[in-house]
Amino acid sequence: MALPYQIVDIVATPLDIPLIEPFAIAGGSQPLAQNVLVELRLADGTRGFGEAAPFPAVTGETQDSTIAALRELEREVHGADARAWRALAARMATMHGDAAAARCALETAILDALLRSSGLPMWSFFGGHGMVLETDMTITAGSAEHAGRSARAILARGIRTIKLKIGGAPAEDLARIEAVQAAAPDTPLIVDGNCGYDAPAALALLEELRRRGIAIALFEQPTARDDWEGIRRVTREGGVPVAADETVTTAADALRAAREGAVSCVNIKLMKAGIAEALDIAAICRAAGLKLMIGGMVESILAMTVSAHFAAGQGGFVFVDLDTPMFMAEQPFQGGFTQRGGRLSVADSGPGHGVTPNEAT
Repeated sequence: MALPYQIVDIVATPLDIPLIEPFAIAGGSQPLAQNVLVELRLADGTRGFGEAAPFPAVTGETQDSTIAALRELEREVHGADARAWRALAARMATMHGDAAAARCALETAILDALLRSSGLPMWSFFGGHGMVLETDMTITAGSAEHAGRSARAILARGIRTIKLKIGGAPAEDLARIEAVQAAAPDTPLIVDGNCGYDAPAALALLEELRRRGIAIALFEQPTARDDWEGIRRVTREGGVPVAADETVTTAADALRAAREGAVSCVNIKLMKAGIAEALDIAAICRAAGLKLMIGGMVESILAMTVSAHFAAGQGGFVFVDLDTPMFMAEQPFQGGFTQRGGRLSVADSGPGHGVTPNEAT
């Protein structure tokens, strides 16, 4: 006889969502969110839902590779006790350390089912620190005209922090930064290099910004993923806070970043680490005095809500970048965080993460 928390069924299906505009970064552009929906059922009938959002330009994962990894992980998880979710996460990481999006989706579905069955909201499970966050909104790669127009639209939404994708063409990046500054002169600005610079070019960009009197709140991932010396140099010499994104995907990476003084902030993305690993990364960053940022890939309201639960429940996140649902032309879900301007709240999400596919309601 099955125990109530035993995992008895797992189904993974493609989740294609059109975007309002392509999500373009230094490493590539994504015109369509080609994600994967995971539905999991416990023996007591409770269902849980997870989303994988592979982004080939960042992690090399694709929708097809994610579904293939999920098929293998499903066999490991099927029949297990959902209450042992962290042990299951460790086993999945051993099997498919290179498939973080797939692991994140399964971890999410397991936790969602477990918490729905228990009647507990996810923000409380993650620590109970709070229920409200303030997100920025991203301006993707493009022209200076596009950047200025996007900045004005972001302000019109009531969002008070702007993040600008840059990388690879300093003169164009300067023009785009100036366009945002002109459109939103009093708005904190995060610039995200997405690995598009080396240290000399990043430092030259910062020097030129200082010469023009333009301040930035954070320089995210200026250098290549494995260029530890480069990102350390930008941190030491740049005169602005520097965040690691692609450089830190594991707890071991976070520990190295802390020991070497490589950055002052780490962008934690559940989709590039998995939930269990993200908890370890956050703990290391807190112990080392590194600032915390929460971000994501090109995720729908489902995965973004999970990240909102994570950051609000854990507390202490200085930078919040949970904006990709605003780029989607449709949302095939009900529930999730509520948003007013840049303010996100998970207070009324219900048990689990509170998001349900339309066809499952």
